[in-house]
Amino acid sequence: MLRRIVAELLGTYGMVFAGTGAIMIDSLSGGKVTHLGIGITFGLIVAAMIFTFGPISGAHINPAVTLAFTITRRLRWTVAACYIPAQLAGGILASLTLYYLLGPTASMGATLPAGSVEQSLALEIILTFILMAIIMSLSLEPRIAGPVAALAIGGTVGLEAIFAGPISGASMNPARSLAPALVGWEWHGHWAYWVGPIVGAALGAATMCWLKGVSIARAESAGAADTVPEDSDGQAPSPESRTGETIAE
Repeated sequence: MLRRIVAELLGTYGMVFAGTGAIMIDSLSGGKVTHLGIGITFGLIVAAMIFTFGPISGAHINPAVTLAFTITRRLRWTVAACYIPAQLAGGILASLTLYYLLGPTASMGATLPAGSVEQSLALEIILTFILMAIIMSLSLEPRIAGPVAALAIGGTVGLEAIFAGPISGASMNPARSLAPALVGWEWHGHWAYWVGPIVGAALGAATMCWLKGVSIARAESAGAADTVPEDSDGQAPSPESRTGETIAE
């Protein structure tokens, strides 16, 4: 469990460091990264973190994803209670690092509504629904997990960041939004970046379970609700031996 917690912390650190760092460097360099570059950066770093840490923890790196897996009985609550603080801590450490390196630039890459908060809330729900539907679909098809999951999930994050970023910031991730908001002390509309992703992820996960005929009301059995079961020696099993694992942003 300790290795899995550290994996979630490091994965979220990498995602927030590269993603929000791209926003800050774009501001400092006069737009040399570009909005398209920021979206691609988010997509690539998510894919890289999933590829790197997926075999260890499932690479959720997103409290909304962890909660969605827990609600649909794909993850134990005791595991979620360890993952979520690690994800939030990883994001905050990344924003503190960026503050030290780059200063208080571009609101630390915070997600801020360009229009009304309600508009951004609706966008976050829809965006996270789509993302979580893809994540859950992949987790229920272990034969296509691994690099395919990393590319599919990273590509979805990048795509949504490119087209929806100018309106809502395309967070889809409370840890990604909390870290720069806390370090840069920018809280306008922040509640929407918790409610939107959590509601969207829960709906996306439940919808895919229903579409694929997977019960979410069953009682948890030993090991069945834990996304990364351990072998008898305490080590996470190899990707080839694991079934039903969750590999998520």
